[in-house]
Amino acid sequence: MALAQNQEENVVEQSKKHPPGLYMLFFTEMWERFSYYGMRALLIMYLTTELVKGGLGIEKSTAALIYGWFTGLVYFTPIIGGYISDKYLGQRKAITIGGITMALGQVALFSQQSKTFLYLGLFLLIIGNGFFKPNISTLVGKLYPDGDKRRDAAFTIFYMGINVGAFLAPLICGTLAESTFAIREGNMIVQYGFKYGFLAAAIGMVLGQIVFNLLANKYLGDIGKAPVGIKDKNNKEKIDRPLTKKEKERTTVIFILATFVVVFWAGFEQAGSSLTIYTQDYINRNIGSFEVPVSWFQSLNPFFIVLLAPVLSKVWITLSKREQGDLKIPVKMAFGLILLGLGFLLMVGAVLQRGGSDDIAIKANMMWLVGAYLLHTLGELCLSPVGLSMVSSIAPVKYASALMGVWLLSSFVAQIVGGYIASYVEKLGHLQIFGGIAVVSIVVGLILITLNKKLVSMME
Repeated sequence: MALAQNQEENVVEQSKKHPPGLYMLFFTEMWERFSYYGMRALLIMYLTTELVKGGLGIEKSTAALIYGWFTGLVYFTPIIGGYISDKYLGQRKAITIGGITMALGQVALFSQQSKTFLYLGLFLLIIGNGFFKPNISTLVGKLYPDGDKRRDAAFTIFYMGINVGAFLAPLICGTLAESTFAIREGNMIVQYGFKYGFLAAAIGMVLGQIVFNLLANKYLGDIGKAPVGIKDKNNKEKIDRPLTKKEKERTTVIFILATFVVVFWAGFEQAGSSLTIYTQDYINRNIGSFEVPVSWFQSLNPFFIVLLAPVLSKVWITLSKREQGDLKIPVKMAFGLILLGLGFLLMVGAVLQRGGSDDIAIKANMMWLVGAYLLHTLGELCLSPVGLSMVSSIAPVKYASALMGVWLLSSFVAQIVGGYIASYVEKLGHLQIFGGIAVVSIVVGLILITLNKKLVSMME
């Protein structure tokens, strides 16, 4: 009797633990994000730095467009990659194909300093990401049966893997490019070691694939091996019937909010383009005798996410216990836009501190930039997780995947728009661009607040 009771307690205890496959996927994703964000932290500097200093010497406006189209297509190809893996490959093969392809892309960037190898490397990274990105998250969900209460916590752990990789990547790849393999004359860098940053990114991707392919059979079993097919036969009745009036309204809400999201990400993604260039030229990065590498500032966002995500989660829980309940989804997303705008107002402060001068000898205090990244991260936490949750909960079964694709496409459009915005910095000036983004973001956020009641009535 006692033995049976102990066995039952052990089963219950085991059911509370996460399967080891989660941690294997955590490390796989961590290294993949290390690879991507390590390369991304260096990309705009690599494009704009003179040839003699180890870059490609591309004009800043053109470089901003290349950056925008690259990061945009990274959000577009997962729609195609997800379809192919569902119908033909299965998640496991797709992840391996994607990982190897991305590693080859990083090797191409490392192997030769030329525009040909730049475009080859970026092309391979875009294609590889399309196979990798949509499938590894799917595997996390498949580790748990329907209704398992551990699922939300599992995705939180997995999300930490993303941010650990994103935090470490600029520090390591940036140090290699701007310090370890950089050649200096006095305080000036005369030759950057960008290629070694790309090499570190390639090594990170390879490490992730080694972990995945050595341990997947042991910890995942048959999960993700076979294609699942496109049609859900169990929900055929729900899929075949026409949409109800309420489902049409909910679908409309998703399209409306996706439009607002474009504004947010177009501003937010200036971090890798116009903000990076401004940091390199006009921010005082000295702490005593130490000069902070430009790429290190790309680690602020994931650092703040890890630090603030649990805090904001508790805030939402506390608000939900009020009589009037938690803030509505459109209001949270509006706060995200307003916080983005306030962050750019801090960058306006940085420009004004310098008197709007084009003299790179006149620097602004780095705390303007740190404050901007802090507010942008708070904005991201108000908008991004809330939006994903909203789409997954209100999208009609018939168009669930398509509407999630629409949500991803909003990021695709935003990245390209952001690239075009950054391309006008040299022509219009930092004050006009940063100030313009601030005003547009805040105004659009206020508009969304005025639409709150209407949108909520359409969602419920």
